[in-house]
Amino acid sequence: MSARQTGSVIAAFGRQYSVILDDGLQVLCYPRAKKSEVACGDRVEVMLTAPDQGVIEATCPRTSLFYRADQWKEKLIAANVTQVVVVVATEPGFSDELVTRCLVAAYAQDIATLIVLNKCDIDAALAPARAQLAAFRAAGYDILELCAKMDVSALKERLRDHTSLFVGQSGMGKSTLTNALVPDADARTREISAVLDSGKHTTTHARLYPLPGGGSLIDSPGLQSFGLAHLEKGEIEMGFPELREVLGTCRFRDCSHRREPDCAIRAALDAGTLDARRYAALLQFLDEHEVARKHRLEH
Repeated sequence: MSARQTGSVIAAFGRQYSVILDDGLQVLCYPRAKKSEVACGDRVEVMLTAPDQGVIEATCPRTSLFYRADQWKEKLIAANVTQVVVVVATEPGFSDELVTRCLVAAYAQDIATLIVLNKCDIDAALAPARAQLAAFRAAGYDILELCAKMDVSALKERLRDHTSLFVGQSGMGKSTLTNALVPDADARTREISAVLDSGKHTTTHARLYPLPGGGSLIDSPGLQSFGLAHLEKGEIEMGFPELREVLGTCRFRDCSHRREPDCAIRAALDAGTLDARRYAALLQFLDEHEVARKHRLEH
């Protein structure tokens, strides 16, 4: 029997994974366990069962895991990323609530974040998009404006030496950005599809590409929802950077930040240091957390 080899998961579909071994060989792998806990970007130990096939025997320790969860299930998106790049665009419209969810989840895993506003060549839609992002800029988030079809050099510099994950809704231009940053991205996608033998499905799963200037990029499918049921109340609150200095200073330890007297969060809202839409998102996330917590207790 062959010895175990290590490699990196560069694409996934269902219970099939494309793995590049450390010697450069690309193989199709299946997990040993019935329930698969493997994500794109994972380092894995593989036992070859054929020259181009293998079994994933173990997942190596991760530095980070970016995933979403509701009260019923978890969805792994990518592992070992050092930067989450949330891609939005001037058009079509984007959900700032979904952006907030991604940023909160990234902070909980100690992953750096960057917001990219794409399609900035659409003049009529630029001012409204900037206005929608104003609360994020005020909260301290880094926002990079560009047009993927014209110039991505500024973003290229921000990706160097990172393992970056692109996330966002469909239509924001993540794939266009990927193709601009990785000259042979389409060819690599076809290669991965051939390995997985599921070409028409691979666009629904994350894929990893090495970047020419160093580092790597994981392109992920468009998001429609992003549950935060895996986070604790304190992790959700800490995911709002404009609140970190006042967290823990409410009169009541279990403050819901709604009607209690001497609530530091409400005070920030009244003072204008917390945007009303961000406050509404915080309350929604905390409500969802409470529903998920009760569901866990009941089951």
